[in-house]
Amino acid sequence: MARAGQNTPLEGIDFGPTGRIQTEFPEPAPLSEHGPARIISLCNQKGGVGKTTTTISMGAALAAYGRRVLAVDFDPQGALSAGLGVVAHDTPTIYDLLLGHTKDPHEAIVSTKVPGLDLIPANIDLSAAEVHLVGEVAREQILASVLRKVSAEYDVILVDCQPSLGLLTVNALTASHGVLIPLECEFFALRGVALLIETIDKVRDRLNPAIKLDGILATMYDSRTLHSREVLERVVEAFGDSVLETVIGRTVKFPDASVAGVPITDFAPEHQAAKAYRQLARELVARGAVA
Repeated sequence: MARAGQNTPLEGIDFGPTGRIQTEFPEPAPLSEHGPARIISLCNQKGGVGKTTTTISMGAALAAYGRRVLAVDFDPQGALSAGLGVVAHDTPTIYDLLLGHTKDPHEAIVSTKVPGLDLIPANIDLSAAEVHLVGEVAREQILASVLRKVSAEYDVILVDCQPSLGLLTVNALTASHGVLIPLECEFFALRGVALLIETIDKVRDRLNPAIKLDGILATMYDSRTLHSREVLERVVEAFGDSVLETVIGRTVKFPDASVAGVPITDFAPEHQAAKAYRQLARELVARGAVA
């Protein structure tokens, strides 16, 4: 045992919320060329865990680091579109692309207020897509065929999935190279992760052998509560290095940014949440999930 005043090997080392030594991820180098895109689905069958917020903020952070980003709103609620200030009523949407009403994805892509971040919007029409697609040949691969037409123009494509494990989510997983699972630091959110990973494994076995788990992102973390700390500890115990070092804290700034229709990285760039999403972007680049 070290005597009083004597330094121990762990003194001066910063540990992050996940219990691991805090890594300072470097700012990624600029790209000399763009594409082809790596497609990442943000997926969790539980709602309200931060999928849309993460898609917006992470996409904006990656764009700020010089990556060309396409966000795909794949939820009939259209929260991603609204969160980026896009009204999807009289323009082609992802629904039109899935059903073939619009053949060219470029007709549905809209620019956002964030330079380098584009969007394929969605609205309530998408809720009817599963019914229409159920009789289609290779119905699980329709989104993949849509995104293939624009993949060369982007570095990363982020698909914001609906809180369901239905045909739309299976389409997203079939089209994707990786999956990012936002997980609220709350006990009932933890229970569904095993089912989601089982679904990913089935998609890997039957439809998309290349898909991999890019990481589990702890969201809505509150270090002041024992419950949040215990849930995060259990997640790290269960999934190890699959849990990202970056942790997103709970803050009222997120709904404020959503109302403004801009990412938290633009709405409050010096806020801790904005810094966390920039760190998330750097971590994903460091892990090789994004070029």
